[in-house]
Amino acid sequence: MNGVFQKTSLIAVVALFLLSCDRSTDAFPDEATAIDLLDQPYGANPRQKMDVYLPAGRSQKDTPLLIYIHGGAWIEGSKEEFNEFRSALSTALPEYAFASINYSLFNLNTGANKFPTQENEIKEAITYIQSKSLEWNISDTIILAGASAGGHLALLHAYKHASIGNIKAVVAFFSPTDLAELYDFNFLTVAGLRGLLGGNPSENPTAYAESSPITFVDEQAVPTIFFHGTVDQVVPISQSELLAIALSEAGVPHEFIKVPNQGHGFTPETYSALFQQAAHFLAEFLN
Repeated sequence: MNGVFQKTSLIAVVALFLLSCDRSTDAFPDEATAIDLLDQPYGANPRQKMDVYLPAGRSQKDTPLLIYIHGGAWIEGSKEEFNEFRSALSTALPEYAFASINYSLFNLNTGANKFPTQENEIKEAITYIQSKSLEWNISDTIILAGASAGGHLALLHAYKHASIGNIKAVVAFFSPTDLAELYDFNFLTVAGLRGLLGGNPSENPTAYAESSPITFVDEQAVPTIFFHGTVDQVVPISQSELLAIALSEAGVPHEFIKVPNQGHGFTPETYSALFQQAAHFLAEFLN
């Protein structure tokens, strides 16, 4: 009798286990806990890693992903830049998951990792993320965001590679948009872009055009919100003004916010306010 009872209990336990495994992740999103997945590889290169931040209560229906791409003139910086903004972004976009991406940096001394290395690695990262949306229990809806060189890469991917990833909008901060126009801004842009793109705009016009987000703006471009300080001495505000003209001419929904008396980088209070503006903009086009 005791053996029968033990056998019956074992069957009941196994049945309960199987039933629990059969429940889809989307069926109980409120049971999901917040998870940080750090240094997730998306390619073979050691720089090809990302940090992923999954919120509690996520679901495939209601949890879009914002991908943040760091700045640093394509020669420095890391995915840890996102940590400066994580709290403010989570407050502005509480229903979002986030990913912050590393990419190979151009080496001014050796000439390694010229463009389009960075562009191609962003494509790899987004393809990897697409393959993980079910496992991470998040939507396939992607917002691209970035600052400076990262904003450039976000804009370039959204406009040039629209078929890779379900990109719905872009959020960009003080980003290069037309590299030929940027080239002569100062000695740093001359040296950096000459190395990155293998010459000046006259010597290699195709590289400059192919690497400039503004080249690929058309009526199909995704909604874009972008911010630029009026006294930026690293990337002139004219880069965002050129983008605003191109988007207007193509009829693309956008907002261009000039940030008075701030340069290449804003105060924490300013970032918090701008993230809230971005959240309102995104809500308009994601609902």
